[in-house]
Amino acid sequence: MSRLPLRAIAPFAAGSVGMGIWVSVPGIFLLYFLTDILAVPPLVAGLALLVPNIADIVLHPWVGRLSDADLARRGHRRRLMFAGCLVVLAFLALFVVPAGVHGTPAAVWVAAALVAGNLLYSFYQVSYLATPADLGIGYHERTRLMGYRNVVITVGVLLSGVAAPLLAGDDPGVGDYTRMALILGAVMLAALLTGITGVGRLNRAAPGRIEPGHRGGLLVALRDRQFRALTASYLTVAITMNLVLAAMPYFARYELGDAKLTTVLVAAFMAPAVLATPLWVLIARRIGKQRGLLTAQAAFVAGSLVLAAGATAGLPVLIGAVVVLGVAFAGMQLMPLSMVPDVVAAAGPGGAASAGSYTGVWTAAEATGGALGPYLFSVCLAVGGFVAGQATQSSAVRYGFTLVPAVLMTAAIVLQRRYTLDRAAHAVTETSPAPPAR
Repeated sequence: MSRLPLRAIAPFAAGSVGMGIWVSVPGIFLLYFLTDILAVPPLVAGLALLVPNIADIVLHPWVGRLSDADLARRGHRRRLMFAGCLVVLAFLALFVVPAGVHGTPAAVWVAAALVAGNLLYSFYQVSYLATPADLGIGYHERTRLMGYRNVVITVGVLLSGVAAPLLAGDDPGVGDYTRMALILGAVMLAALLTGITGVGRLNRAAPGRIEPGHRGGLLVALRDRQFRALTASYLTVAITMNLVLAAMPYFARYELGDAKLTTVLVAAFMAPAVLATPLWVLIARRIGKQRGLLTAQAAFVAGSLVLAAGATAGLPVLIGAVVVLGVAFAGMQLMPLSMVPDVVAAAGPGGAASAGSYTGVWTAAEATGGALGPYLFSVCLAVGGFVAGQATQSSAVRYGFTLVPAVLMTAAIVLQRRYTLDRAAHAVTETSPAPPAR
């Protein structure tokens, strides 16, 4: 099997910076932007983030079929990726709300921008994540490739998560968020275009076999028992992680008493994830991806339970618990993404011809998690009687940020144990002959 050169891996991974901005900045700040800046009631704000993503359940698998058809017809998936770069315009629209628009009309504006943005983002994301399955590489090289990608996307999430509140400034208004979106949008566009260059280089460096396209690609993915188990667990993880990210600004302001600590929490979460990714790559080589993933999930549950003590535990303890969550997050990002191409490879020629359909279903689950996470936290706020600006409501914030994620991640562990492919896949060596070149 081919070993990928860094000159191909580096630009491929750089594309994740743009993807990280789209995922992290709205994920961390959009619910807070709606409730505390635009005066949208919590449940309405949650619905504004949830409803647009329901369409992704249908749209992402459809985009996957388009991507597979492009690969069969053109020999590459980059056409859709170029179209996906227009997601930058939707990113700007999320925070560039017309003057004087507040409350429910503002929620409608943001929801419309999300509908357009999610579709455009899927054009890029589905084709991008199908790339490892298209290449003539093996089990460990897939982990290596996604390890580099994971480091870069985590750096992107870290930098954008830290930069966004700094760019918005203290006590920001709509205009401040507009400035933030313009700057980060420019960075996003440059990164996405670089990622397309990287995909092209990877395809040339390790060409895989192109199987004829067929109409049953989506059914191949949905009928795959291993893929269903992996995706169900990842959906639960995605819900949990997006809930945690959306809750961070609230936890900083209402539990810790200082909104500026949002930056500290994001840094404590993301910085260890960058450093931990190479360690998770080594763990995957030693014990396999499945056992590594279960270890990361268990560590996340432990960290969440420590955070449930709230401000009484002291800031150093809480920061330490967030660091544990960040280390676990790195493993929970790396392992599943490198396991999807393993599932595709195990499915034989039908799987290889349907890699886009697999990743379309996968990214639909990811997008659904991105919607359900903030919505679930908004429900926690509503049940707890949350009113923006009132300080005496930390219990709803605290338990929504800690105990609910712990329960969800426990469910993810149970679901993950249904996946049984990894033991056999781990035994496959990297010395197998490479498939015929394109």
